[in-house]
This record gives sequence, structure tokens and C-alpha cells, in this order.
Amino acid sequence: MNLKQATILAAAATLGCAPAHAEQQKRPNILVFLVDDMGWQDTSVAFWDRRTRYNDMYETPNMERLASEGMMFTQAYACPISSPTRCSLMTGMNMARHRVTNWTLERDKTTDHESDVVTLPDWNYNGIAQVDALNNTAVAKSFVQILKDSGYHTIHCGKAHWGAKDTPGENPCHFGFDVNITGTAAGGVATYLSERNYGHDRDGKPNSRMSTPGLEKYWGTGTFLTEALTQEAIGALEKAKKYEQPFYLYMSHYAVHIPIDKDMRFFPKYVRKGLSDKDAAYASLVEGMDKSLGDIMNWLQRNGEAENTIIIFLGDNGGLACSPEFREGEPFTQNAPLLSGKGSLYEGGIRVPFIVKWSDTVKPGTRNASSIIIEDLYPTILDMAGVKQYNVPQTIDGVSIVPTLKGKADSRIADRSLIWNFPNVWDGYGPGINLNCAIRRGDWKLIYYYATGHKELFNIAQDISESRNLAEQYPAKVKQLSAELGKKLRSMNAQRPSFKTTGAACKWPDE
Repeated sequence: MNLKQATILAAAATLGCAPAHAEQQKRPNILVFLVDDMGWQDTSVAFWDRRTRYNDMYETPNMERLASEGMMFTQAYACPISSPTRCSLMTGMNMARHRVTNWTLERDKTTDHESDVVTLPDWNYNGIAQVDALNNTAVAKSFVQILKDSGYHTIHCGKAHWGAKDTPGENPCHFGFDVNITGTAAGGVATYLSERNYGHDRDGKPNSRMSTPGLEKYWGTGTFLTEALTQEAIGALEKAKKYEQPFYLYMSHYAVHIPIDKDMRFFPKYVRKGLSDKDAAYASLVEGMDKSLGDIMNWLQRNGEAENTIIIFLGDNGGLACSPEFREGEPFTQNAPLLSGKGSLYEGGIRVPFIVKWSDTVKPGTRNASSIIIEDLYPTILDMAGVKQYNVPQTIDGVSIVPTLKGKADSRIADRSLIWNFPNVWDGYGPGINLNCAIRRGDWKLIYYYATGHKELFNIAQDISESRNLAEQYPAKVKQLSAELGKKLRSMNAQRPSFKTTGAACKWPDE
């Protein structure tokens, strides 16, 4: 062990987060590849037990390659929209606990739409931060900070969306990233097109709240934003080769979030296949993202890092399905067989593609039906890095899935319930969207609507499309799940709306 390695380990030990037997083990690099708004069906990889027309519509050969080298989770969950998912990832907390339950942007400003019936709770619209310095902010220590403190070189590339503008949490470096490429408070892009300077005018001034900064060298070059980010990420990895440290790369693509600009590297091919312009444009965004995955995997291979790099691929919420302006077909069908999409607590809004490659640990080409959720990644990544002890101010709701990845049965996963709380009104409307909460335990799932008291019960194993509400048929199951959901929400100090007419809080599901 050289002097620099010894110094890193000594510092990590002082912080209480030294990896076990780090002197004898080469710690793995870790890559989290997160795709914005990518639905469960937005890929040629079949996460269901059969292929669908969407699997045949899209071409994602590098996802196929990753799946063949790793483990696919067919029942992986995130939150219904972006900021809650990303905050759960960074803090290990359930969305009900951290209270960033809608998307964030402006300091001290909510992004909720109005309701005629209820007053919305005063949620954490300023996002998350590692310091207790601002109102309406969840305070937590990020796993990235812990990785950095234990000796990792940490790189952020793409979308952040953890904190509102002019708050500590808007800057990824606040959370422990050594390198930040384009990460801001913005939750999307003005445009993917370099011909429009990624949302800047000819004088270099941003012309949108969603302008993407720091990519001036690509302006006017014809480089699609997805490609520019990939080149920047690979450039950061090239620099990281000089350091005698493992790296953590958070490759957080803006794709496939709106606007659905045409990636002309792929768009003509999908038109020739017979897709409409809308579908072809969306498919071009999907394949551009997939090319990025392949380019980074190829870099790892060329540089001898493929075997020592764990890759975690996932989406941040269900695919957009409530916007005919951007998606072809009848609304709420774009994630079929799942119902609805982004913003919904139906499966189409919260079930996401999820693949893990971990050489010599995860059996290649395997599928796993365990129900896992986004906050599980916090303890999982630290477990993967060999960080066994750490002190944080927040309660960690997630559970490490490392035993599951190693093929072991884990009662902590099998015997638990998953919880969602969305007491907000998002931009979109449709089935399962807004003012609700949900629980999944085993094959059963209950959704409760705050404003109406309505309850829906589904057996997901038998009815993946959530087409048959079994609440009247199984009242005992409704009572059981309602009791557990209410108890868990209260234990997390979750929020709920109040009725405008009386000022009284909406009932919990077990009241």
C-alpha cells in the first residue's frame, strides 16, 4: 500500500466509515446509470414474462448486453415523479419521511397545482441538504459524501434535481461530488439540440429555466445533448485514471424527459420502420441513451475496469403517459401492460427498469422478482463499497439488496411492505395521479385517495394491469393493509392534505 492509499484509509477510519479489509481488497468502482422518465416498457429488454409491442418498437442493444451480464429486477420501484425518487436515492429515506413529495425548482415556492377540494401540505419544496440551514428542507447525509470520505473519487454528470435554486442542495458538490457536470436545480432541459445552444441565446445568456450550463464547446456542433454528456463523463473518467482511487460515477441522463427532440442519429431509422414522427422521436431518445450506456461500458472494457466496476441501471419513475403532445396513442397506455404512467401510483407510474452487473458476484443473465424500492440503493451502494459503519442524522428506510444480488434469500426484503405518499397535485392528471398513498405487501397492493376516502385493492401477481378492484371482495385484506399503511405513514411523520371547507385533515387510510 502506498502513502496516498494509507492516508485515505486513515482518514476513512477516523470518520468511522473505513471499508472492511480495504488493505487486502481492491474496492469496486460503482456506476449508477439513471434515466429520466424511462418507463418499464421503453426498451427492447422484456421485464415482463412476455414481450410486448413496445419491446419490439425500441432498440436498446446495450441494455440487452447489460442484462445478459447481470441481474434484471422485474419488480423494482421508484417514486411517481423525479425529485422524490432522487431524494430517496441520496438519503435512503422513503418519500413519506423526507417529504420532498413533488418536484422542486424555485426557492420557497411550491410547484403544486391548485385543488378545489383540499389544501395541500407544506412539504419540503426546497429539497434536501446536508446542513440544517433552510426551511422546508430535509436534512440528511448523502451516501456520496460517505463514499468520498472513505476514499472514492465522485463524479456527477447530468441531471441533479435535489434542491431548489439558491439553496445548498442545488449543487451536487454540496453532497460530496468532486466533479459536477451540468447538475443544477433544473429538472429537465430547454432543448437537446446544440443548434439552440442547449437553451442559450447567441450571447450565451440562458433563455429558459431549464437551460443546460457548461457545454459551450458543443454549441452549434450538431452534438445531441445525450452525446455531449456521455463525452463529458468519459472525459471525467479519463482524468480519474490518474488517481489511485476507486470512482463513483452518477450518470444521470436528462433523456428521455420532454421535450422529445429528434436525435437524428436514430430518428430516420425509426421512420423507415414505420413509426410515426412522435414515436420515432421518442425511440431516438431511447436509443441515444442506450448508446451512451454502451459507450461507457466500452470505455470500462478498454481501460481494464469492466470487471471491477459495478453497474446499476434504472429509471427514476414511470414513463410519461398523460401527454398526447409528446406520446402517440391513447393516453395512459404507453406503459402497457402497466396502467397509467409518470405521476401515478398505479404500476405504470412507479415500476421501473432495473439491472445490476457485478462481475464474480451477480450471476449473469438472471431475473429476480423481489420487490425493491429506490431507497434501497443507499445502503446497497455503501455495502458494495465495503463501508460497513456510518453515522447519519436521518433514518434509513432502505435495505441493502446485496444478499439478494448474491442469490441468497433475504427475509428483510421478502417480508416487508413498500410505501408511497403523494399528498400533492402534480402537473398531469389521469388514473392514479395526485392526492393518494399506497402500500404493496406480497402480491397485494392498496391505493388510498385522500380527498375521497376511496380505496382500491389489487392482486398484482394476477392482475398486473390493475384492472380489477378487489376491495369489496376482500374487505379483511383492505382492513389489514389500511392499518399497516396508516401506521407506517404516521411513524414516518408523513403529511396529508386538509379539506378546504372545514380545515380538517383528510383521514389516514385506517381511520
